[in-house]
Amino acid sequence: MANIKSAKKRILVAQTKADRNKAIKSGVKTAIKKVHAAIESGDKAAASAALLAATSEIDTAASKGVYHKNNASRKVSRLAAAVNKMA
Repeated sequence: MANIKSAKKRILVAQTKADRNKAIKSGVKTAIKKVHAAIESGDKAAASAALLAATSEIDTAASKGVYHKNNASRKVSRLAAAVNKMA
């Protein structure tokens, strides 16, 4: 455990940021799973709605620096391609 006050603060700040990043990543993963579930069920309308929500979540994560912009773009592109590939 750190003895210096600034080091103790850095530990707390790092933990806070890690928790925030983890929550954002978890939200993105959940949104992506919802899109895949809608695709599996064959419901184009639900898949499109879920895609819109997932895109928003992914863009938010990218703007907050949790995901790199290219990584976020790739995720959105693959989800959109999967939804467009539906009948």
